Amino acid sequence: MAEKGLRAWVKEKWVDIGAPKKDGKYQPCGRSKGSKRKYPKCVPLAKASRMSEGQKRSAVKRKRAAGNPGGKPTNVRTFASQGGYIGKSINSNYGGATLSNPSYVKYYKGMI
Repeated sequence: MAEKGLRAWVKEKWVDIGAPKKDGKYQPCGRSKGSKRKYPKCVPLAKASRMSEGQKRSAVKRKRAAGNPGGKPTNVRTFASQGGYIGKSINSNYGGATLSNPSYVKYYKGMI
């Protein structure tokens, strides 16, 4: 990808993974002005074909959850970050110290 440059990246065939056709193909990226289609999540066709169904659903869900405030396109990551704690922070009391993040419990385990 780095050898190809920006021009080749832009010229790739971009498709909307949020609007698959019944035969397994995808609609082209974007919407017309009066279109009733939902907010598109566009990726190059090569990437779309490598993604699993779950990855596609996740990417489309995050894109649509981000919304479209102000008419400017909203960018979201195609793949969710790996690992880490996803969810609300859990307050816990560990050895008399209040820890607001569960990963702190693992870090402070031998110190407190």
